[in-house]
Amino acid sequence: MFKNKTLLITGGTGSFGNAVMKRFLDTDVKEIRIFSRDEKKQDDMRKLYKNDKLKFYIGDVRDLASVKNAIHEVDYIFHAAALKQVPSCEFFPLEAVKTNVVGTDNVLTAAIENRVKKVICLSTDKAAYPINAMGISKAMMEKVFVAKSKTVDPDITLICGTRYGNVMASRGSVIPLFIEQIKREQPLTVTNPNMTRFLMSLEEAVELVVFSFQNAKSGDIMVHKAPSCTVGVLAQAIKELFNADNEIKVIGTRHGEKLYETLLTKEEYAVAEDMGDFFRIPPDQRDLNYDKYFIEGDEKLSSEEEYNSNNTEILNVEQVKEKLLELDYVKKELSYVSAKEEAAVSRDIEV
Repeated sequence: MFKNKTLLITGGTGSFGNAVMKRFLDTDVKEIRIFSRDEKKQDDMRKLYKNDKLKFYIGDVRDLASVKNAIHEVDYIFHAAALKQVPSCEFFPLEAVKTNVVGTDNVLTAAIENRVKKVICLSTDKAAYPINAMGISKAMMEKVFVAKSKTVDPDITLICGTRYGNVMASRGSVIPLFIEQIKREQPLTVTNPNMTRFLMSLEEAVELVVFSFQNAKSGDIMVHKAPSCTVGVLAQAIKELFNADNEIKVIGTRHGEKLYETLLTKEEYAVAEDMGDFFRIPPDQRDLNYDKYFIEGDEKLSSEEEYNSNNTEILNVEQVKEKLLELDYVKKELSYVSAKEEAAVSRDIEV
């Protein structure tokens, strides 16, 4: 797919950046550039992989000059750099705008100037019917890349995006929090046990980007269908996997949280193309000449249906446990806890 091509990953030291880098590092790709502002994580990656295909660029998507410095002779871009913690974006909304909106525009501006062949921008379910600053900034990010896609010939630079739900065990997410609370023998803090969330692994998130790379048209937003579960079921599944008896403590909804998440709005569902495991949301192709739409109208304004974490396949405790056991992070933590328990038993026997 990327034979003799150069791939740039913005936010390349994050969870997704690491996953997509590993997905292509051992292929015939010519070069993978990791662009981020975190020199420590870049140094960690450099020492861990020791691969000449990996090149590291310090910079910030907020700074157009630093983006341009990394983008020369790049063929493809996966744009994953973002501020994505809901609470922090609530308290610092302008910072979310600078990274998620202005930063995306900078990446696209540099990509168009350098005739990058394809740019995939990563979005989130929180961009659909957004109620928090993070979701609003990501919704604006989508508007930016859809609008920008109309300014350039797709045969020169094709711009599209993906939208997906929560990535399980990603940095700052609830699964590592629950596991850490179990290890520290603390209560598992649940905001609302009836809250539903989509469940997607990092590998599935990468496959969505690959599918988009192969199938998306200019301005499209591609969505991966995913199962969900309640947060209460997730906490119980993790408890059972780790044979833990920690209390589940309900602490109340955090600032800016939804009861459930939406991947396709009713308006998007009306025009979306069902592609099996994926949805394709085409861009609105109307221009600024709106007069004819007042005269002729538009039949496809909205649908009675939307695609959300309450009407997708909702998993029970056993099904969630099966999905958790597919995650390398969970398997590693289970091995660590098991080894610790065996060591404790061994010490007891020796005494």
